[in-house]
Amino acid sequence: MHVVVARPRVVKIEAVHVVLVVAVLVVMVVVIVAVTVVVEVVVVVVVVVVVVVVVVVVVIVVIVVIVVVVVVVVAAAVVAAVVAVVVVEEVGVLLLLLLLLLLLLLLLVVVVVVVVVVVVVVVVVVVVVVVVVVVVIKAEIPVVKLVM
Repeated sequence: MHVVVARPRVVKIEAVHVVLVVAVLVVMVVVIVAVTVVVEVVVVVVVVVVVVVVVVVVVIVVIVVIVVVVVVVVAAAVVAAVVAVVVVEEVGVLLLLLLLLLLLLLLLVVVVVVVVVVVVVVVVVVVVVVVVVVVVIKAEIPVVKLVM
């Protein structure tokens, strides 16, 4: 009769195993940090791109509005001049010059108001972008907490 005695296997922990485990842990931490940084950078880039697009659209709209206002005011001035010359010949040139001066003053006021509004809008947009970027960078993302 043969008796088989089970001998426990002795697992030797070698330096190679320790190095492999440490290497895997380091790679995991590096990947987590890299993903977190990439996500933050992508969010910031998206926010900045959206803001730039909005600012460009606002500036284009303002330019179009200014051009339309100038065309309308010039057309109104021409019509008023023709009407003044045809209808009120006796008052004549003085009335015409006064009317043109008034219309040009109106045009100047409209253009100044539009430019001021555009500057205010662009400043507000830039401030909002800066605040959003700072909030995104300072945001307490769980992965960042885990890494730090």
